[in-house]
Amino acid sequence: MQNIVRVYVWQLPVRFYHWINAFAVVVLAVTGYLIGSPLALQNGSEASFSYWFGTVRFIHFVTAFVFFFNFLFRLFWGFVGNKYSDWRNFIIFRKEQIEEVKNVLAVDILQGRVQPLESIGHNPLAGFTYFLTFLVFLFQSITGFGMYAAMSHSWLPRLFAWIVPLMGGDFAVRQWHHMLMWFFIIFAIVHTYLVFYHDYVEGRGVTSSMVGGWKFIEKEKQA
Repeated sequence: MQNIVRVYVWQLPVRFYHWINAFAVVVLAVTGYLIGSPLALQNGSEASFSYWFGTVRFIHFVTAFVFFFNFLFRLFWGFVGNKYSDWRNFIIFRKEQIEEVKNVLAVDILQGRVQPLESIGHNPLAGFTYFLTFLVFLFQSITGFGMYAAMSHSWLPRLFAWIVPLMGGDFAVRQWHHMLMWFFIIFAIVHTYLVFYHDYVEGRGVTSSMVGGWKFIEKEKQA
């Protein structure tokens, strides 16, 4: 029987960030889709009594603020958190990281390896993928606040008002903002699949680790 130990990988702030971010992305995607393609709801009452679209926009804007500040917090935690949440895990710059990326591709996509990989935190490919999502997070925040600046006197959206003329007008910004919404949807599908896949083939608590923070590792691997 293998000697298994528990390793505390994901600290509480990282787990809070993950679930707040997941909730925010779902709400932003649903409300964003409705804003782009609103439902033609029929109502026999006075028009001023029906404010469902305004409510959808309000939810979208409030969630965008939550999403943005949660994202800033994760950037901060990348400098003060433990070694598994360190910002260096998201940038591939060492030879051994490149080799492990090849191994991850062989397991997850090409199915060319039988034995699963045994990274304790994020493997290099996952880390780099999250780095790309951070760039998309930033782009969506800038373009979203840039469009919101036209109808807001708040200081935060006004900081990004420059993006609209830079990208060729409000219509172009909306198109890019909408297209990258589908990036989140596709990423969420792939991410969920890989989490359950690795949890099944490795049996190391990948799924539950984002709830309790612990993974199960062979003692020699931990060392």
